[in-house]
Amino acid sequence: MSIVVTGATGHLGRFVIEGLLEKVPASEVVALVRDKEKAAPLAARGVELRIADYSAPESLKGAFAAGDKVLLISGSEVGQRVAQHTAVIEAAKAAGVALLAYTSVLGGPEADFDLAAEHKVTEKLIIDSGLPYALLRNGWYHENYTEQLAPVLEHNAVVAAAGEGRVASASRADYAAAAVAVLTGEGHENKAYELSGDVAWSFAEYAAELSKQTGKEIAYNNVPGEVLQGILTGAGLPEPLAAILVDVDKAVERGLLEGRNGDLARLIGRPTTPIADAIAAALKS
Repeated sequence: MSIVVTGATGHLGRFVIEGLLEKVPASEVVALVRDKEKAAPLAARGVELRIADYSAPESLKGAFAAGDKVLLISGSEVGQRVAQHTAVIEAAKAAGVALLAYTSVLGGPEADFDLAAEHKVTEKLIIDSGLPYALLRNGWYHENYTEQLAPVLEHNAVVAAAGEGRVASASRADYAAAAVAVLTGEGHENKAYELSGDVAWSFAEYAAELSKQTGKEIAYNNVPGEVLQGILTGAGLPEPLAAILVDVDKAVERGLLEGRNGDLARLIGRPTTPIADAIAAALKS
């Protein structure tokens, strides 16, 4: 039996692999990747590489073996993810894997924002497959915000269309640790976990923390959705992506990303990383 991580060289996948290597021998870890050269450092550490592409179903034949535990990290290509995920689910079912874990979205079937749509379809496909599953409904990552600090610091403003909504975010490392706990633990079959940070913060509080750590006066500018759409497209984002980001802000405003049930902290056995720590790390780097 191996533990197979798809998208293993991506932002989240790298953290998952590192966490697994702390828990189990490298010989039990498999990285499913598209680019063998990019994954060479993993192979050098004893991790088995299996080359496959979500978008090429034929490449997934033989990607899994009976008894494997598989982490399906959701694809990044919005609009193509249902077909991509379907290919992985079908290959996992054909192989007879012991567990299929999936990085879904906070709220699962109750999430009504656009970015959640493909996750909801994928969850149903997994459940209908009959495979033992674990749904890791990840909330927002700190890095969604802290990796975009350049324009904030340039204009001394956090601009969003989220009103007074709050975000219970956590770090990628936190969510990866939860995945590792599920993949290496017992009793997680056919369960869904709502994963979010211990503290929900507002954008005004986020701006205040940035001000505190930078010594600059950074304001929170709450703007209408159409204004934010124009700002984002003016900065070079494609219209569809800008629309998705605006829709997420509106979901924040409706309170859909502030849920805190403690699942994440319980799975990882410690408090989740504070947003202030993520800001400090981003500013340092």
